[in-house]
Amino acid sequence: MDVRNLAGKTALVTGAASGIGQQSALAFGRRGADLVICDIDEAGLAETEKELQGLGRQVQSRRVDVADRDAMQAFANDIHQHVDSIDLLMNNAGVALGGRFLDTSLEDWDWILGINLRGVIHGCHFFVPKMKEAGRGGHVVNVSSAAGYLPASVLSAYGTTKYAVLGLSESLSIELAPHGIGVTALCPGIIDTPITRSARLRGELDSADMRTEMVSRYGKRGYGPERVATNLLKAIQKNRTVAPISPEAWLGYGFKRLAPGLVRWLAARGERNAMESIGS
Repeated sequence: MDVRNLAGKTALVTGAASGIGQQSALAFGRRGADLVICDIDEAGLAETEKELQGLGRQVQSRRVDVADRDAMQAFANDIHQHVDSIDLLMNNAGVALGGRFLDTSLEDWDWILGINLRGVIHGCHFFVPKMKEAGRGGHVVNVSSAAGYLPASVLSAYGTTKYAVLGLSESLSIELAPHGIGVTALCPGIIDTPITRSARLRGELDSADMRTEMVSRYGKRGYGPERVATNLLKAIQKNRTVAPISPEAWLGYGFKRLAPGLVRWLAARGERNAMESIGS
């Protein structure tokens, strides 16, 4: 999809109240797209809407829980009353959970699977068929993560959802290619977004020190969501199916393909060192 000029196109971004979703919506708006945005954070969503309107864009904003199938269907039905189809769909809404498998409850699994995986499935299910019927191509972006190909025992549930989104995206890209619809699995690395402050922590990770260390580490990394949005535009333009974002994400992707055993060893060693530094 040519994203150099999105005038006359409509982009939908879930989880658009902050972080990568907000900055991506603004990036699409700056290229001329009108926007459909949703989130459960109404205050943040209103701020995104205001900024988009300041760019001269038409905006439809809704409070929607992407994990709720009925809500997503109603959302799609509503939007399709205004436009025949979306041109650019970004399933971005997501949450984080730090913890090992044995420390993760079934309630936690229901929560993170509902948003991170079923939310993506719902977005594709309710909006992609209309994109196909419209016959003018388009693009789907599903937000995975570098954790979608790099193992980490302390991200057991989170990694599971992101591996699944990556696999779904790769399969969907093959299915939709004949219809001129590209699919990109966006795989950010260490990005400074509000998710570090809202992530659920379990087991040995559930401490104020761990939260402080995590927020500090991501903040010091200095790679913000606006840089993710800039690189996302490049990935869509090049129709990349897998798009690592940030140097560490690209490095991890390369190592994963060339030396998976080394990746496992480095991941295990890195976790031990991190836990020792927190415990000291």
